[in-house]
Amino acid sequence: MNPLDRTGRWHGIPPAFTDASGQRRHVPAATRRALLAALGADPDGPPPAGPPPDRGMRAGDARCFLPPWLSQAPAWGLFCQLYELRSGRNWGIGDFRDLADLARIAAAAGADFLGVNPLHALFLAAPERCSPFSPSNRTFLNPLYIAVDEVPGAGPPPHLVRLRSAEMVDYPAVTRLKLAALRDIFARQPFADDAARQDHAAFTARRGAALHRHALFEGLSLHMAAQGHGAGWTGWPADYHAPDSAAVRDFAARHAPEIAFHAWLQWLADRQLAAAQATARAAGMRIGLYLDLAVGEAPDGSSAWDGQAMLRGFHIGAPPDLFQSHGQNWGLAAPSPAALEAADFAPFRAMIRAQLAHAGALRMDHAMALWQLFLVPEGAPAARGAYLRFPMRAMLSVLAAESQRARAMVIGEDLGSVPRGFRGAMARAGVLSYRVLYFEQTDAGFIAPERYPQLALACLSTHDLPTLADWWQGADITQRADFGLVDAETTARHHARRAEERRHLMAALHLPGPVTGALPDHVLEAAHGFIARSRASLVAVRLADLAGPQAPTNVPGTLAETYPNWRLRSPTAIEDLPGHPRFRAVMALMSRERPHPRL
Repeated sequence: MNPLDRTGRWHGIPPAFTDASGQRRHVPAATRRALLAALGADPDGPPPAGPPPDRGMRAGDARCFLPPWLSQAPAWGLFCQLYELRSGRNWGIGDFRDLADLARIAAAAGADFLGVNPLHALFLAAPERCSPFSPSNRTFLNPLYIAVDEVPGAGPPPHLVRLRSAEMVDYPAVTRLKLAALRDIFARQPFADDAARQDHAAFTARRGAALHRHALFEGLSLHMAAQGHGAGWTGWPADYHAPDSAAVRDFAARHAPEIAFHAWLQWLADRQLAAAQATARAAGMRIGLYLDLAVGEAPDGSSAWDGQAMLRGFHIGAPPDLFQSHGQNWGLAAPSPAALEAADFAPFRAMIRAQLAHAGALRMDHAMALWQLFLVPEGAPAARGAYLRFPMRAMLSVLAAESQRARAMVIGEDLGSVPRGFRGAMARAGVLSYRVLYFEQTDAGFIAPERYPQLALACLSTHDLPTLADWWQGADITQRADFGLVDAETTARHHARRAEERRHLMAALHLPGPVTGALPDHVLEAAHGFIARSRASLVAVRLADLAGPQAPTNVPGTLAETYPNWRLRSPTAIEDLPGHPRFRAVMALMSRERPHPRL
């Protein structure tokens, strides 16, 4: 073993890895040298003396919370993108009141949970940056989800016909109108009574300095964007690159009301999210809200600016696979495992605690990040990336402690390149696996429901995958080719494989008949019945499969100019869902297959 290999392994950088297709890929020496330098190590020197840090794939004794009823009374629920919800009262984007109303509707149909996209704070100064999986700060909430009409003191709404009828969320217009209305309330009457004032004071004290710095970032971000410097701190003048600089302290002193406004927005969002969870539980849901945690944060956002130790020069991504032949660069800041350990995991603990404050379950996107992340050098193709290992046992210990504290379940999204042994380690920690019908198959056909693991959540698809209607027609394959994500030969092979998969699905569902044309409703219902009968403790129904939008939520690898990722709205208002034929049929089917127990 050469010196670079030895030093790299000591710091958790393997010199090679096996990709999703089974191909062995060697990491370029230049990538490993740059990654070692970013970690503060000497690429040309020997490994440090003493034993290497713990980077093994081990769960230890940690175990996340699992409800005592789960093994005997498996549950089902609904999941959606909150922004896509349409209603007669919202402002052109789904909000926390819509979330509560949908929870009530789903609970009445027998659902035990309602899942949503990540609700993290994005960039108010750059509303077009709307991906919930590229947030500014995962510890705080997106104020655009505040239901303005639910805030005491709200005046009559502005003219909203265009926003309410639009097929897509107009993020700049929504941001402009909501901030104006909320600023007006804050200036006139920020608190309805003494109880609200006291609750705000308690929230501010509880969230402490982190809340102040995030609110400060929001104020600075809007100010800098107005000056032409952009919403992210990396584009600001150098004097503003650190929250404790003299220039930033001077800004904070001169703009105290603005900073207080953004802290107040976080309090409002927290209160409304708490109310939605209370509504879900009061309506009969055993779990309630099922929130989502993005795998990382934007490198120019609030969290990175706040001094969270990030590795400079690298972004989180994914190696080449069957769906993305060039690999992916997600543009997310890469955390430093050594810095996490030095801080005794305080940033990670605070983030998990905030996520679980008003949730009965939490989905961790790309759960493999608990053990390793694929990091791509800035300016290089994703194929030149490398894996960096993390202290999995220690991170699972923190996760389990917070899960037990909140009595909330944890689901780990373990799709894509899953290392051998990872799912077993997560199961030992009480983390549910994430099983998607499309991937639960072999060359011989789809895996039978009774072969699904019990400690798992099963579903047909996810936000990064096509609805069953699009999958059935191969629309996702055609779209990837149209966007240049795969070549013609691969596209032809995928279409041939999809035709075979349709035949296999019909066989698994014990259905006769043709396998071409549009997806018949009876096949959609049978597919939901299939996963409902699985051994998985939880089964989730995607709202888009029942009431639209049928088009993709997100097409990985595309840009905003190419496809309207994270913008499409449901064509069906939530008030109309109880009478929607497909919604009624599938919800009734799920309730029959997984009846709600008497409590």
